[in-house]
Amino acid sequence: MSTVHETAALLPDPAELRVHLRALATLDATIGDDPQFVYYTFDADWGPGEEAALMDNGSGDDFSVLFTPAGVLIRGFDHESAMSPYGTEDGQVWPGVVDEVPAVLRPLLDDPAFRDEGPDVTRVTACLWRETGDTAWRAGSAIDFPAGRADPDGSGHLFRLLAHRSPETVQAHFEDYYERPVPLDAVSHVLAGHPVTPAIAAALSAGAA
Repeated sequence: MSTVHETAALLPDPAELRVHLRALATLDATIGDDPQFVYYTFDADWGPGEEAALMDNGSGDDFSVLFTPAGVLIRGFDHESAMSPYGTEDGQVWPGVVDEVPAVLRPLLDDPAFRDEGPDVTRVTACLWRETGDTAWRAGSAIDFPAGRADPDGSGHLFRLLAHRSPETVQAHFEDYYERPVPLDAVSHVLAGHPVTPAIAAALSAGAA
């Protein structure tokens, strides 16, 4: 079974995670030719002192990673998860998923961007956090995950490129999504945090329609 607890053990520290998420957004924007169809984006001006890394697969699944002075909050939503608020009568978040989120980070879950109008539902099936100064990622300690599911909260596939960050894994994702070859050396260059030179941009965008 893959859950937020396994993900928490695989995530890097916040500074490294931020670099990685910016790189994923840069790769997506450079490899693709239409901003409407990218998975990964990065908003450096999400709010006062806040940055947001966002993923939306266009099929109902999404995540946000919010970087704030108080710490980092990761919220993921798998629309097919048995833990989805839409699967309950009252539209409540699955017990234990957000109950232990620290008070300084809890307001981030109330951002309108992560709530659906109509039924006032917070789009979350998986949540992790790390307060500034903490030494580890945290997740709800008392979550009763549905039995018989390999990825009950969706964290295994939602956060796959955050937990498994090798250039080869990232390359495979973009090759599968864009259905064309993507050069490994260019992917490695961007993941290392280096600027996108004209040569790197040309290599990544080659073959884009």
